[in-house]
Amino acid sequence: MYEFIIAVTLVCAIGWMGLVLRRPAVRPLGLFVTLVLVVLLGVDLVVLRTAVEPLVPALNSYWLKIHVTLAITASGTFMIGFCAAALHLVRAGYERRVAEKRVVGFPYTLGPRLPVAESLERLTFRIHAFAFPIWTLAIMCGAIWAEAAWGRYWGWDPKETWSFIAWIVYAAYLHARATPSVRRTAATWLAVAGWAMMMVNLFVINIAVAGMHSYAGVK
Repeated sequence: MYEFIIAVTLVCAIGWMGLVLRRPAVRPLGLFVTLVLVVLLGVDLVVLRTAVEPLVPALNSYWLKIHVTLAITASGTFMIGFCAAALHLVRAGYERRVAEKRVVGFPYTLGPRLPVAESLERLTFRIHAFAFPIWTLAIMCGAIWAEAAWGRYWGWDPKETWSFIAWIVYAAYLHARATPSVRRTAATWLAVAGWAMMMVNLFVINIAVAGMHSYAGVK
């Protein structure tokens, strides 16, 4: 998990710098992206760092490079999407309260420092539309690797199950986003829920739940 999270945060940081170069208007979001990176790296260093050990036989495969690289790329990209989604909800809440002449409290007081809600919403969708096929491919490659390593493509192992749950939530977000009758803020909440499922899959399943994917080594 230590190396995985370092790689995920690296992908997020590189992806964010590339996004800023293409869209300088989103630069104010950098503080919030950096906050998420610092929190994850802090947990990684303090809680998850363990001694390096040889790979278990099931992991000693060329599928390690394919499956894990895809999972890292998708997770790092979803992290940027989560930041954009959360800040879209903040900005949308701020704009709604101003229009209704209501008191603006925290966290909506951050709204004036953010791009307009419509711009953040479009950014959220584009990031997730890019990351979702990569996550889909990561799950598919994991199933192929599972057949080679354990003799079955899918066994409803906790890691497999929660990866699929995250996939369903993100698919629901993209479907809701493409449905005109669904409010954009309601769809965005699904994107936030998808990241929550990713965090459950990364921390709870790896550390607290026993299964075929219990490689964390955290005591």
